[in-house]
This record gives sequence, C-alpha cells and structure tokens, in this order.
Amino acid sequence: MYLFQNEKSYGDRLLAEDDCGNKVSYEDLDSFAEELYGHTRGKTLIFILCENTIGSLMGYLGCLKTGVVPLMLEKQINQELLDRLINEYHPTFLYVPRDSLLKAKECEIVWETKGYYLCQRREKQSTSLYGELALLLTTSGSTGSPKLVRQSKGNMEANAESICNYLNIHEKERPVTTLPMNYTYGLSIINSHVKKGAALLLTTKSMVEQPFWDFVREKRATSFGGVPYTYQVLKRIGFLEMNLPDLKIMTQAGGKLSLNLHKEFASYAKDRGKQFVVMYGQTEATARMGYLPASKAIERCGSMGIAIPGGRFWLEDDKNEEITEPEIQGELVYQGENVALGYACCLDDLIKEDEWKGVLHTGDMAKRDSDGYYYITGRKKRFIKLFGNRVNLDEVERLLKDQFEGVDFACAGRDDSLKIYTDMRQEGLLKILDYFYEMTGINSRAVQIQHLDKIPKNEAGKTLYSEID
Repeated sequence: MYLFQNEKSYGDRLLAEDDCGNKVSYEDLDSFAEELYGHTRGKTLIFILCENTIGSLMGYLGCLKTGVVPLMLEKQINQELLDRLINEYHPTFLYVPRDSLLKAKECEIVWETKGYYLCQRREKQSTSLYGELALLLTTSGSTGSPKLVRQSKGNMEANAESICNYLNIHEKERPVTTLPMNYTYGLSIINSHVKKGAALLLTTKSMVEQPFWDFVREKRATSFGGVPYTYQVLKRIGFLEMNLPDLKIMTQAGGKLSLNLHKEFASYAKDRGKQFVVMYGQTEATARMGYLPASKAIERCGSMGIAIPGGRFWLEDDKNEEITEPEIQGELVYQGENVALGYACCLDDLIKEDEWKGVLHTGDMAKRDSDGYYYITGRKKRFIKLFGNRVNLDEVERLLKDQFEGVDFACAGRDDSLKIYTDMRQEGLLKILDYFYEMTGINSRAVQIQHLDKIPKNEAGKTLYSEID
C-alpha cells in the first residue's frame, strides 16, 4: 500500500523497539498484516485503543496495509464516551490492549497478538466505506463529540512525503515517542519515518521519568516532537543542561509556543548543533501545513513559518477576499493534497467522497510579513488547545449541561487554560471538576472553575462571553 510499497525491500530492518527490549522488523509487519487480513477480510471499520507499544503500532500499520479503516482513540477513553462512538458508527471490530479488554463489550475475541486483542462485535450491521477512506481521527480532544475527520490514502501519502522532504528524514533516524498515537501529530511522526524505513523507539514512559531519558540515551534517539506544554516541562526538568549527543532534531506543534520558550530552545539547538523546527497543522490537513525552517528559528521567532512543500497559504478578509498586502490580519487558508476529505458525524457520512477538494479554511487568524512568513494572531472559532489537544469550548459546555441538568455553563480560556463558569452553587464546583476529569482525562491543572450568580445572555438567549472573560 501507498506508505509501504518499499517495505519488502526493507526486509529485516528494524521497524520498532520498545523500552522492554521487544523488537519487530518490517518483515514482521508484512506477516502481521497478512494475518490481520485473514481475520478482517479487508475494508471494514475498526476502533483501536492506542498506546505507544508494539501491539498498538502493528495494529495501526496493519490496518493501513490491508485497507481496514481505523478510528484511533486513546486507551484511557471513558467507557461512556466509547459507547457513544460505538452506537454512532457501529464498528465491526475493536482492537484493544489486554488491560482494557473489559471495554470491548458484546464482542468475541478472534485473535490475540502482542498484548492486544482483536474483538469482533456481535452486532451485525453492514458498513459502507468510501473506497479512498483510510483513517478516522477525532477532532476535539476527549469531549465525546462524534465529529471525526476523514483522511484518505492520498492525504496521508502527500503529507508523509512532504514531512520527509522538509525534515530530511532518512532510514537512520530513530524518533522516540513523546505524543499519543491517536493524536494526528504523533501519527505523522510514525507515518513519515515508516515511509523511509526508519526505526521507531516506543515508550509509554513520561518525559518527567528518568527511565524515559535512560531509554533515549541507550537507544540513541535522534528526534522527538512536542506540544507547547512538552517544552514547558522540558525546561522545568533541566533538559537544556542535558547531554544528548545523538539527539539531532526537536519539533514543536499543537499550539503556539511562547516567545520566551521559542527563543530558549532555538538558541539551545543552535549552540548544540541541533535543529529546532516549529510547525503548524490540524487534523483536517492530515497533520502539518506549515513549518519554520530550523535556520530561521531565531531570526523569525514567533512565526509558524511557510507552507510545507506542495502546499500553499493565503489570507482572506471577512468578505472571503484574498489579502495581498503584508501585515494585515485575516483568516489563514491552506491548499494542498493533504487536506482531508471532510468531516463525519454519523455512520452514513463514511461513504462520502472528497468534500473539501484540497482547500481548508483553518479558523485561525494570522498575518504575513513582507518576506512571506506567517504569524498566528488568534482564533476565529471557539476552540483552544490543552496540552496539544484541541478542545471545542461549545462541546465542553454541551458535555457539562447534559450531565448537570438545570445548571448553566459558559466556557472560555486560552491555550493550556480552560475556564468554566457556572451558576451552580459553590459546594457543587468540585463535583463538576471531578466529572469533567473523569470524562475527558484533561489535566485539572489546566482547568479553573468559577461560580456566577447568572451567566450573562443577550436578548436572543446567547451567552455574552465578552462579559465574563
């Protein structure tokens, strides 16, 4: 298949190694895919509960090789949210790790492999899938929205090829996993390196744990990726003083990095002979749309860069007319082969063809300098990013209102800081936070809650966010 047309020539080359010493080769992937096909018989829908392990990786790559369409979900997904998605999309299979087997309700285990179980659902409902559909990803973190992004084979191939191009990825690279496999940025690292026959270093350890860094040093990791919060953590744990001679490239996406952190890591990279590459992307563009060349990391501090190879940016005003003058703010629009097919909100949407035709209105406001470099200035839509995960503020309100009947909510905030306003009495606030964390897994450090006697509304009953935030 498209990402793996060379894998037979890669042969016994290492595909992945985990922090327990387990290894798999590209040949092993080929054998795994054949066996997976024997159980699934080709194009059907599967939900994968992901973690950064060999079993999860092989399940994902095996699906891409055999035409099975996976929806990538985090392993820790709340059961109620998982059930909602199952009831909406009716997958034929669930692919889950051993310690999450209880989440595969009403299923029959048909295959056990590498710590994972392939579970066939007893419900028999035929699913029609568009021929080019290859992958489904959630759009808004863990708020339980049924809204998915539909990505095609061509989208994934184009983006992987572009990333390989501008990062100069080759077979000797050894990226270490620092991002979830169900997150578009984490997947793009996997896709682009597998395309070149490189070896992935898989770990479920966190960057704040010493075993993570022991693994990085022992296996001579050459790169990692991170969201803004990752770089906040790295500074706090003393990364800038670490001696990591094999580390060559650090990439950043998932939200705008503060100017101070951008400068510090760009300077660190320059002083140590490494590369620091800031990037811009969305799930709707299969991962990445823009990058700031490492050579410009200091000079253009604060910029998200230029369009990736094969892509094009422009800005539009509120009349949807292109802005041609520099330093004027407008909505950022992108065109490229990596723009996804469109959204899915229900099972019937999975048969839809390409709705977006290669053009994406990003919802981000930006300006362009006279040399063609873009700078994100704000958001047109009501979403923020919490530790790299996009969270739709309207969907958070819906989630809370559905649970706490008769209670009003308004959500606001900025990246890495969600503010929940509610008219629930003070003694009930902790209950709201506990429920929110239980359902989404979003770190409580990113959330503030405040009681208001009344959520301000206009005459039409719409929330006046300008009066509370």
